[in-house]
Amino acid sequence: MSGTIRRVGVVGGGQMGAGIAEVCARAGLDTVVCEADDTAALAARERVAVSLERAVQRGKLDRISAEDALARLVFSGSLDDLADRQLVIEAVTEDAEIKTETFAALDKIVEDPEAILATNTSSLPVMRLGMATGRADRVVGLHFFNPVPVLPLVEVVSSLHTARGTTEAVEAFARGALGKTVVRSTDRSGFVVNALLVPYLLSAIRMTESGFATATDVDRGMELGCAHPMGPLRLADLIGLDTVAAIAESLYEEFREPLYAPPPLLRRMVQAGLLGRKSGRGFHTYDQGR
Repeated sequence: MSGTIRRVGVVGGGQMGAGIAEVCARAGLDTVVCEADDTAALAARERVAVSLERAVQRGKLDRISAEDALARLVFSGSLDDLADRQLVIEAVTEDAEIKTETFAALDKIVEDPEAILATNTSSLPVMRLGMATGRADRVVGLHFFNPVPVLPLVEVVSSLHTARGTTEAVEAFARGALGKTVVRSTDRSGFVVNALLVPYLLSAIRMTESGFATATDVDRGMELGCAHPMGPLRLADLIGLDTVAAIAESLYEEFREPLYAPPPLLRRMVQAGLLGRKSGRGFHTYDQGR
């Protein structure tokens, strides 16, 4: 790949993928979003449109800029539409098998051998995804935080195979094109932020599970006692309890530390479909219409 990154692809149009696509489009980049099928692609477009409208209503973005950003986005139900991309960012579900299959497919589809394939994984090994391709030196972690248009941080994660030029290119892209702040991490489960955050969330879940304190009191204690903008259980609900459990599983598999193991209550809630804000109920209850 030569020159500045201008053509970006995003695989997955869920909460994270839509947010990544939005910030790319708002930065003036030619952006293609690929979903599993045309129906999912239309849903992804609506997700971005709603987010842009919210930014306009809050005075964070003017109407013309929002319309221009949406016009730069192409939504597709086929990965083949990513063939000419300089950078493709994978943001599918946090499942090792699905992500590995996605990278193997992208390796065959993306034509430029110097194009960069990035993953937004929260905890899975970047090296494993790179080894599914024939260009492991061009595979890197580019981990955004939710909500992507609001939070300024990106973690850049290099595996043992990632070339220095790849890391430098995505850092320059995140800083220069997207205006994000970058922290670097080695390829260890959880990287910097989740390796510190998730044990804290799991401790709050264990405290509630044991009857030590209610979910409301745990959150109120950290919000008012430690000046946290959001308590740990509301934060877990926002992230998605299935995602928290998946990250915890990955951390425990890598480090075998008991503090990383998902508590039984968390496992049961995921099995019951109580995933937090996105399902309407987790440790707290949410109005799905809002």
